[in-house]
This record gives sequence, C-alpha cells and structure tokens, in this order.
Amino acid sequence: MIWPFNGGARKQIARLEVKGAIAGGTRKHVLEALKTIEEKGYPVLLLRIDSPGGTVVDSHEIYSALMRLREKTKIVASFGNISASGGVYIGMGAQYIMANPGTITGSIGVILRGNNLERLLDKVGVSFKVIKSGPYKDILAFDRELTEPERQILQDLIDSSYSQFVQIVADGRNLEVDAVKQFADGRVFTGQQALELGLVDRLGTEEDARRWAAELAGLDPEKAKFKTIEEEKPFWSKFVPGQQSKLPLSGEMLSWLDFELSTNGLPLWLYRP
Repeated sequence: MIWPFNGGARKQIARLEVKGAIAGGTRKHVLEALKTIEEKGYPVLLLRIDSPGGTVVDSHEIYSALMRLREKTKIVASFGNISASGGVYIGMGAQYIMANPGTITGSIGVILRGNNLERLLDKVGVSFKVIKSGPYKDILAFDRELTEPERQILQDLIDSSYSQFVQIVADGRNLEVDAVKQFADGRVFTGQQALELGLVDRLGTEEDARRWAAELAGLDPEKAKFKTIEEEKPFWSKFVPGQQSKLPLSGEMLSWLDFELSTNGLPLWLYRP
C-alpha cells in the first residue's frame, strides 16, 4: 500500500515515549502510535524508553511493530533513567541506540513470580479443595509449594523465553549468541558499560539523540521540529482535572499495584531490584 504524501510530517521527527512497566495499556498506546507514524510518513522516530520492562508478550509485540516500521522509517532509541529487561528488548527494534552514561540498562533475562501463602492459610484455618483434569492444571497455586516436576516445567518455560531474548539482542546488535550470554545473566549496567559491551551505539542525552535523528532525516538539527505522539486522553478527563491526586495512593503506585496483580504468574522481562 502506498501512503499519501504528507509534506508536513516528512519535515518533522516523530517522538514516542515508552514509560513505566510494559503491559497491555502501554502496548495498546504504542501500537496505535506506531501506526500513526507509519501512515503520516515521518522519516525518523525518536523512541524514548524509560522503563524497567514488563510482560514477555507485550514487549515482543512492540518490538515486532518496530521491526515492521523500520522498513520505512529510521528509528533512534534514546535510553532514559532506566531501560532494562523488556526496555532493552523493545530497544532492539531500533537501528540506532543512544544511552545516557548513567542510564541503568541490561537485566537481560526472565523472571516468573508466584505467591505461596500456604503457611498463612494454615494459621487462619483456610484450605482449598481442588478438582483438576491433570497434575499440572493448578501449577503456581498460591496455597501450596511447587513440586519438583512443576519447578522443572516452569524452568523450561523460562529457559525458552530467555533463549528468545538472547537471540533478539544478538540479532539487533550484530553480536554472537555466546557473546551475549556472557553478560545476559540478569545483571544491570550503566550506559557507559553498555557501550563497551556493544548494547548501544553512542552515549548522550535525549537532546543528542534528537540531533542524531534530525541528521538521519537530512534535516537541520537546529531547526528540525519534533512531534510527540501522545496517548489520547478520555473525553471526560478534561472536566475532572487533578482527581487522581486526591486518591490515597499516587497514580504511579496504583499503576504498579495493577501491574503486580495482573501479571502474577506470568513470565516477565522485568528488572525488579
């Protein structure tokens, strides 16, 4: 399909921010934004990533969409305060990556968490009766300990997801898989260390990344205009400003609580100190 020429967009740089834990809401916003960027024909995308990562599937879907977009659009990723785990994964969808020297990045690996409340339930006298079709149907149930066969099943799942992550980094940074495995053990790095490992191309601020993107688009870095593709706010939000600040928990805390509850038992590409 040939997109209609949009002279205004072709003289601008698109900017898209991925902020916070990557889950369904982030994925939806980013995919919609990438579609807009493609349709309007922006020559370059500045992808600002400030995220500790998130779910495996949502991170991969964003990465896949970036890989499709880069067939038409150059992508410069700018790593912010933190771009770790799933943040690194989606960054591999960019042809060019810049990090701040102090950026926290890396944490290449997979984690899966479950809650075992068996001892607490025993103390309060609560138990569950479970009827299941197979021995593993309630794997990671919160009222009992994992069995060894279950532990191995989950480890195999994690190992498969880890291999996928390592391969994506190797492909994205033109590194050997064995070389990536040498540092893909969950540890985090500064931007400076990431540069030495080949995870990023340059060190600099977002402003430096903006200038780099303008140069790639053939635009004057001093005059190039940027268009931030923001998430559309609900219509009613215009009439109830500041309501969230009155809640007992901050918006960020509520977001994390929602993420914790919705991703319990899911494999995550997430840096969690």
